[in-house]
Amino acid sequence: MGLRQILDRARPLFVKGGRYQHFHAVFEALDTFLYTPEDVTTVAPHVRDGLDLKRLMIYVWIAVFPCALFGSWNVGFQANMAMADMGVLAAPGWRGESLALFGLGYDPSSIADCLVHG
Repeated sequence: MGLRQILDRARPLFVKGGRYQHFHAVFEALDTFLYTPEDVTTVAPHVRDGLDLKRLMIYVWIAVFPCALFGSWNVGFQANMAMADMGVLAAPGWRGESLALFGLGYDPSSIADCLVHG
């Protein structure tokens, strides 16, 4: 049994009235990521060209993800450096508590600390 058949058999569980109807968006995202959707445009006014927009947006996501990851690290690094310069040991409130819960600190030389704090 292939992946297409598994997804087709699971579809009734995710449509309205199905057991997992609240997760329809997640199912639909996975299905259209892997396969072309069943309902496609067949009439005007949509422009038709050789570009598959879904595949293009996947490439955009792949291109943006490293930039967002570096940006998150950089914001955390700058914040941790400023906290170290000011002598602040921990962030107040729920943000500081949640970092402490995961065993993370505010060390500017720690990649994990900077990434999560950013």
